Amino acid sequence: MVLYAESSAVLAWLLDEPRALEAIRALEGATSVVTSELTRIECSRAIHRAASQGALDARQVASLLRHLDVATSQWDRMELRDRVADRASAPFPAEPVRALDAIHLASALVARDAWKDLMILTFDERVRRNAEALGFAVAPA
Repeated sequence: MVLYAESSAVLAWLLDEPRALEAIRALEGATSVVTSELTRIECSRAIHRAASQGALDARQVASLLRHLDVATSQWDRMELRDRVADRASAPFPAEPVRALDAIHLASALVARDAWKDLMILTFDERVRRNAEALGFAVAPA
């Protein structure tokens, strides 16, 4: 199974949130992982935001960013190019959709052209609703 890793699930894993184990199991069970360049940006920003609020120290930040870099360097990354931007600008089945969620959904739609069995890993309910309406299998079940 090829898995599209959306930021909410990647952050759950990185920050050891309550659903981290679900994300880890899905990522480890995938034959291949695809994500958007947006995921790296969103996750990095969340780590820096947590540090600015005193939730992480410099050592933790460095470790988390290193884990993120190692993971994303092994994943296929969808660039934020014209096809993704054009699709993200169009309507989705379950509006309203926030801009960053639209980019994830559009990235997954473009990726599905290459990986027909693409499944989306997300903990975001808006992304989940739209992914299901667009015909994606969504993890966790």
